[in-house]
Amino acid sequence: MSGNEQDWLALKPQEPSPSQCCSSGCKPCIYDVYEKELAQWERARAKQDKSLLMEKKEQVNLSSSHPGACALISSNSELNPDTFTAFNISSVEQLTEDTYQYRFELPGNSSLRLRLGQHIVLRGVVDGLEVQRAYTPISPGNAEGYFEVLMKCYKAGLMSQYIKTWKKGDVVFWRGPFGGFPYRPNQHGELLMLASGTGLAPMLPILQSITGDEEDETFVTLVGCFPTFDSIYLKPLLQDLARYWNVRIFYVLSQETSLEKLPWSYQENTSIGHLDEGLLKTITNSCRRKPFALICGSHAFNEDMKRYLKAAGIEENSCFVF
Repeated sequence: MSGNEQDWLALKPQEPSPSQCCSSGCKPCIYDVYEKELAQWERARAKQDKSLLMEKKEQVNLSSSHPGACALISSNSELNPDTFTAFNISSVEQLTEDTYQYRFELPGNSSLRLRLGQHIVLRGVVDGLEVQRAYTPISPGNAEGYFEVLMKCYKAGLMSQYIKTWKKGDVVFWRGPFGGFPYRPNQHGELLMLASGTGLAPMLPILQSITGDEEDETFVTLVGCFPTFDSIYLKPLLQDLARYWNVRIFYVLSQETSLEKLPWSYQENTSIGHLDEGLLKTITNSCRRKPFALICGSHAFNEDMKRYLKAAGIEENSCFVF
């Protein structure tokens, strides 16, 4: 093999490994970016013109699994779906035993300008293996100068190992935004939000958008499923939102044994056990208008909720799964 040929092969993009895909349906997916870069490399190689690769070299190679690739990432704090951007962590708050709220700096009074329910993708490197996961910011879409993300750390999770090392002042890398729920004020009579654990995240910007708009008269029923009372995230924020005339919030706690152990202000709107077909039918029937359902949780939770909603008369065209 000639030296020139070796030079070109050294510049060839690496195909992503499965761990680098967050499996959230991002457009562009990391595999889309790889195909684009590969086509660019093939054009440059055919013309024997390496200057055609300069655009790529100015951006991060998303398929690179080498930690040093971080140095090639944009640092202008503007999100881009194709390349990763560096953001500084300005605060770390532990909410429960395994869940944290992170705040990231944005320059000046800038905003991420996310549409409701959109997610962003985090890049981490653990033991030389690149991992990517999708998270939905919980801060209002028009928040200026910062954005916040709710993250649960799992004992055996690769990304969790990376996240657990974070502290104030660290720099981490995001790309996006992707997805989102195409919501318009007063589009639905009532939103029925079914959230398990950190599935609460995409619900919050939508709920805050409704309560922050005096012209939006949409009713909201939020059902949050958690193991215990102590594991409920963001209680003060949820209590504030529940004071709005058009918002109801229910909790379903799978590992509590008695409502009497809870503060009295929670007892009336909390159930012990699981959100099963019977309970969901009762909640659906109590909605003030025919609801449109939003669902976010584990795959098993999402499938169960769709099945229970159908039994309650809510068809798939009246549901959205994050």
